[in-house]
Amino acid sequence: MAIGVYDSGIGGLTVYKAAAAYFKNQDLIYLGDVARVPYGNRSRETIIRYSIECGTFLKEKYNISALIVACNTISSHALPALSDALHIPILGVIKPGARYAVDLTKNKKIGVLGTHATVNSKAYIYAIKELLPDAQVYQQACPLFVPLVEEEILSGKVAETVVEETLKNIAQTGIDTVILGCTHYPVLKDLIAKYLPNVSIVDSTHYIIEDIKKLHLAENEKGLRELLVTDDTPAFLSLKSMLVGNVPVQVVDINK
Repeated sequence: MAIGVYDSGIGGLTVYKAAAAYFKNQDLIYLGDVARVPYGNRSRETIIRYSIECGTFLKEKYNISALIVACNTISSHALPALSDALHIPILGVIKPGARYAVDLTKNKKIGVLGTHATVNSKAYIYAIKELLPDAQVYQQACPLFVPLVEEEILSGKVAETVVEETLKNIAQTGIDTVILGCTHYPVLKDLIAKYLPNVSIVDSTHYIIEDIKKLHLAENEKGLRELLVTDDTPAFLSLKSMLVGNVPVQVVDINK
């Protein structure tokens, strides 16, 4: 039995890296649907369809016993559908991020940075207010952050200008905590911190790992590591090398 880690593209490698470090004796299979990225500008129906296709592939081919959805866009739209289709534990990134932010905030003003799809879903607003009803939640879509990461523009004038301009409005709201509502964004964490000084930055990865631990999944003597993609792109290979080293990558057709 294995744990699946699924993302629409490459950002979920940040979650895969953390899971690999914690679960050394657990098989870990990553699937990035690189051929159809980005999901952020797709309809809810399309996101659900893509997610079920990818989840079904992982369950049928790799017999996964749990699935980490390492993508905020998928987490905000498709978790119930995935649970109904796969009948295994499905762990998203939104509720762990909301819990962490609620634990950290002192003034109850929480920011959310995400794709248009995640922001429009209001999933973080609902998750935060379920835990802290009087919280003030300020959302900011950051459509240029993913291209920065995938093109490895992580520093310098272009990156700084994009991040500064994107964050200038939310920086004026008085938030003391901000959620990185896309798994690409931790790569830009230092730059985000520069333009949101004195704001606690929430990366939900730690809380996701804690949720997986509670499942008490069976372990092996040596955990298998596999990286699967639906297309072999330079951006994936580059970020993969930066985050997880020389783990082999296999291109798969999820419809076969």
